[in-house]
Order: sequence, then structure tokens, then C-alpha cells
Amino acid sequence: MTSLQEVDFRSNFRAMLAALIAGFGMMSLKFLGYWITGSSAILSDALESIINVVTSGFGLGSVIFAAKPADESHPYGHGTIEFFSAGFEGALIIGAALGIFYEGLKQIMQPQDLTHLERGLFFLLAAGIGNLIIGLVLLRVGKRTKSLVLEADGKHLLTDVYTSGAVLIGVVIVYFTGWFRFDGIVACFAGMNIIFWGWKLVRQAFGGLMHQSDPELLDQICDVLAGHKKDMWIDVHRLRAWRSGKGIHVDFHLVLPREMPLEIAHREVKELEAVLAENFGGTADVLIHLDPCATPACPVCAQDPCELRQEEMLEPKKWDRPRLTGDLDDNDAI
Repeated sequence: MTSLQEVDFRSNFRAMLAALIAGFGMMSLKFLGYWITGSSAILSDALESIINVVTSGFGLGSVIFAAKPADESHPYGHGTIEFFSAGFEGALIIGAALGIFYEGLKQIMQPQDLTHLERGLFFLLAAGIGNLIIGLVLLRVGKRTKSLVLEADGKHLLTDVYTSGAVLIGVVIVYFTGWFRFDGIVACFAGMNIIFWGWKLVRQAFGGLMHQSDPELLDQICDVLAGHKKDMWIDVHRLRAWRSGKGIHVDFHLVLPREMPLEIAHREVKELEAVLAENFGGTADVLIHLDPCATPACPVCAQDPCELRQEEMLEPKKWDRPRLTGDLDDNDAI
């Protein structure tokens, strides 16, 4: 790993390890609150905390595995494990929600008296504050290091905070009204919120595993290409990119003058690869396919002088995502 990757790995590792340790503590507080009160709503929150611990442990393993360099068996590296981890976490969240619905419906159909709600609320509040702090830390580190696992776990913990807040309000209402069925209703609403965020994680992970188009990443690449464009770089098309953990994989076709010697063309390719690698902190794997220019490219070619020019140069077309990701035949610039 490069020095930057090593720093990011240490940050990710420490953050996930802290999330795992804190998860045990928050889970213990919630189950203690359930044991004291017998509240289905608090139990629903405690059940989700089990998922927090499991997914944090799985995420820690993913961080370690994703940091392994490419090898003969995995020439593109091991970063894709992060998508699998996020999907696994989403599936577990949905499974936990089903258990929450079961407990909530039981309390609605056969309401049970709740005891010692004051102490239960204290433990729930403490656990919620702890999850809020850890969740925000994971999101901040995950966005800085481009780690899907940390972002997924951070979002999960924040949904847990929302759930804890809703449960807290619900139990307070039960405390003042004595309507114990409301405890089950709150649990069911918490389950609905958990299913929504779990499904969102599953969709995000599935998109990553299927190399779904990433407009934000493509726009960033287009900006880099446009900002370093040379006259001899006539055009770019069929731009594609996908993420794999910390790294990204980019490939596209570059149109160069057809009379350009191979040695010079190779030098231009290496320079462009270096530009992209530097922009992405040395984590970009770039593959560039060279195409010789044809007469229809003259209107967008700024190479001057050019003995092969057949048409005058017109106003250059903008190197943006719609153009650069298209095929040459469909590109309105050529």
C-alpha cells in the first residue's frame, strides 16, 4: 500500500474497532433497559443493536480484507468486499425488523404492564447518545477515505439513533398515559423505518457489485480530463469508471493525430494516466485505448499546424459526462 492508503487503512481500522467495542456497550444498555421495563419498543431497539454489533464485526473484517493488494487470484484487488459487506448489513437490518414487528404485534394484541420506565428511559437515552457520536465519526472517516463499509455502518447507527428517539418518545407517552398498546405501535413504526434503511443499503450494495454508473465519479473524471486537455488530445469517448473499495478503475478511448509516432503517443498516455492517478491519490487504475483521428474529427481538433486537416476547426465541444461516456458514432462532436 502507498503511504496515503496506509493512513486511510489505519483510520478505517480504528474507526471500525471503536464502533465494534461501542456497539457492545450500547447493546448492553438497551437490553438492560428492556430487562428492567419489559417494553417491546425498547426490545425492538435492542434487537437492532445486535445487528449493529454483528455488522461492525463483519465491517472490520471487510476493512482488513479490502486493504489487501491485488494478486494473481484477484487482479482488480479486494475492495469489492465492501459492497458485499454493505449488502449483508442491509439484509440483517431487514431481518431484525421482522423480529421487531413480531414483538410489537404481541404487545398490541396482548398488552403487558411496563415497570420502572424511568430507569429504562435513562439507559435508552445514554445508548442513543453513544450511537450518535460513533455514527457521526464513522460517516466522517468513511467520506474522507471513500470507504463504503464505514459510511454504511455510520448510516446504520444514525438510523438506530432515529429509532431510539422514536422509541424514547413513545415510551414517554406510555409512561404518562398508561396506554401500553402504544408501546407495540411504536415498535412497529420503528420496524418500518429500519426496513426502509435496510433496503436502501441493499440497493446501494447491489449497484456497486453490478458496477452501476456513478455520475459523481464520472463528472470528477471529466473535470480532470477537461482541465488538463492538450491540443493533440483530440477527443475522448466510451469513458467508464467503477469503484472497488478505496480504488477506482477507469478506461476510455483517446483520439490522437494519426500521424503521431507510437513512442510519442505512448508518452501522452502515460502522462494522462499520471494526471488521473495523482488526482485520486494514487488509487486510480487507468486503461486507455488509442484511436487514430479521422476526417470527421477536424471540427473539434485544435492541433495546428496539421497537414491532414480537411475542415476548419469549429468551437470545441465541452468535455462533459454525456459526451465522453458516449460512443464515437453517437458523439455529436465528430
